[in-house]
Amino acid sequence: MNFTKKLIAVLALVPGLAFAAEGGFPLDRAPERHDMASLQNGAKLFVNYCLNCHSASAMRYNRLRDLGLSEDQIKNNLLFSADKVGEMMTTAMRPADAKAWSGAVPPDLSVIARAKSSPAGSGADYLYTYL
Repeated sequence: MNFTKKLIAVLALVPGLAFAAEGGFPLDRAPERHDMASLQNGAKLFVNYCLNCHSASAMRYNRLRDLGLSEDQIKNNLLFSADKVGEMMTTAMRPADAKAWSGAVPPDLSVIARAKSSPAGSGADYLYTYL
């Protein structure tokens, strides 16, 4: 291999080495969301899809009032696995069944944004990039 090809090969590796030294993949910047209709739609999608397998055990349904939802709206549209608005967001799936069906228990998503915060970006940036 001549010198030019070796130089190109080394330069091609440098960006990858920089990411490895940083400790992560570069994250996209999550947009700031202040649109209540969009946030309410996200809550609906989370409860209808994600909460089937993943729990959010550090979050109560009544925190959805922060998104402008009334207690009646929460009860009638988003409360499927609990009896009261003040209960935690848990899944009805038993951990043993989850392990048998998917090989592992799906992680609790209530603190995932806080856990994934890094020098590369916030936890919201991580989730935005992931999704």
